[in-house]
Amino acid sequence: MSERGALRVRLDRLVREVVKFGAVGGAGLLVNLLVFNLVRHTTTLPVVRASILATVVAIAFNYVGFRYFTYRDRDKSRRTKELTLFLLFSVVGLVIENGVLYAATYGFGWDSPLQSNVFKFLGIGIATLFRFWSYRTWVFRAQPAAAAAVDLPDESFLERKPPRSDRVRG
Repeated sequence: MSERGALRVRLDRLVREVVKFGAVGGAGLLVNLLVFNLVRHTTTLPVVRASILATVVAIAFNYVGFRYFTYRDRDKSRRTKELTLFLLFSVVGLVIENGVLYAATYGFGWDSPLQSNVFKFLGIGIATLFRFWSYRTWVFRAQPAAAAAVDLPDESFLERKPPRSDRVRG
């Protein structure tokens, strides 16, 4: 395969990964905001505590989505280490996400429901960049080259099929 072809394959894989990460993350975002607003409007918990609770629920939801959808083809041989690293990096993301909300709420006094949601969303966005990098680099590691060379079944509708002329006829 040419260098340009190899680069194209790597770029296609990255795009699929980003789309799948975004699908799980988008669903996790909805879970996070739904739980946050539900807790905020039905309890007397302070805003940041409600946010932390919502983030923890979203972390659990996201782990299942990432493990069984986004990164299902990645190395599964060290689940305990994977889960430990996932939780570690998720806690760092939780601190980033809720640190933004904490600064807005207690540093600037922006505590209306709209302001809380805006800064929660902003915090989630910043934390998502960190999570994407850390999850793909440290948590859901690619399989060794020998194992990755084995043909895997079609992944999903996101899988790019080669044009008919490139397919082996038999």
